[in-house]
Amino acid sequence: MEVKPNVRECALQYGLSFPNDEELIMLILGKGTKKTGVRALAQKVIAVINRCNSEQYVEKLLRIDGIGLTRALAIAAALELGRRRMGFLGVKIRHPFDLIPFVKHITIEMQEHFLCASLNGANELLQIRVVATGALNSTLVSPREVFSDAIADRAASLIFCHNHPSGNVNPSLSDIETTEKLLAAAKILGITVLDHIIIATDTYFSFMEHGILFEKREALAKKHKV
Repeated sequence: MEVKPNVRECALQYGLSFPNDEELIMLILGKGTKKTGVRALAQKVIAVINRCNSEQYVEKLLRIDGIGLTRALAIAAALELGRRRMGFLGVKIRHPFDLIPFVKHITIEMQEHFLCASLNGANELLQIRVVATGALNSTLVSPREVFSDAIADRAASLIFCHNHPSGNVNPSLSDIETTEKLLAAAKILGITVLDHIIIATDTYFSFMEHGILFEKREALAKKHKV
């Protein structure tokens, strides 16, 4: 018994925020078993998720008839991915480097990833987006791409972040030029840029902390109450 077309169609038409939790699990499962329909199976999965901790997901899911190791791992992986990517919502950023735990995953990438984190007036995280990937430069990181979503978020401030796969977090000339261009655009738009952070596996470089293009931390904290 497969997922009814209307569940898939609704998700495609209205987005993944439209299905309820049970229907999201149905989409992950794809189909039920000869004994149990996909909706009933999804209900059992939701019951397990609701009453156990994340480290117990796989063990507990395997106890459901019709859930094998592949399905159990797929469900647990989807939940963990969601936690990693969306667990930042509403988190208050008191200092720009507080963002690092929420972007640390890009340090394992072999290409540079440029991220833009948008914050509201209370310095709470609204969204973190990948703006560009590859050999980043001021041409590739376009102000239009960076600020269009930030404007839609009604962001009061932004923090930029990108990784250096080499492990050397010192900014390149291109990094500085890119930041200069983005700061100029932000000033026109009336959006405050709090910092640009370069990260590697076990270290980081903050433009603000080093006084490159940004005010020193004390002045910034006083001005924006970060």
